[in-house]
Amino acid sequence: MTDAANWDRGPGPDAMFATFLAAGEFRIQHCGACGRHVFYPRVACSHCGSVELRWVAASGRGVVHAVSVVQRREDKGGPYNVVLVDLDEGPRMMSRVDGLAHDAVRIGLPVRARVGTGVNGEPCVVFDAAADSAGARQ
Repeated sequence: MTDAANWDRGPGPDAMFATFLAAGEFRIQHCGACGRHVFYPRVACSHCGSVELRWVAASGRGVVHAVSVVQRREDKGGPYNVVLVDLDEGPRMMSRVDGLAHDAVRIGLPVRARVGTGVNGEPCVVFDAAADSAGARQ
């Protein structure tokens, strides 16, 4: 699906991203002009300025670049992690890693994306440790 011809009409990139997530799909944009992937959703490529962006399925593979644990009281939901993940396609995105103790989430941990649930029940991209995480960089 190419959006370049209609970049100034129809739903904006944020709405398109939300529509894909609601359908259970994690997609990012790919620039037809420079060949690079783009995230966060945009109207124009953040690398070259072209509007030749199209939506493609993300591989879902990535590596934790940075991690922080936000400490909250248990009655407020308890602690949670916030990570920056370098996607295999190139972009870096903010999310969380589920299924691991917070102190087990480390820089260099290989992760795999899936569509999960956000704080208010909305779909969002979350990560799980990849099957090959035993070889993670420390």
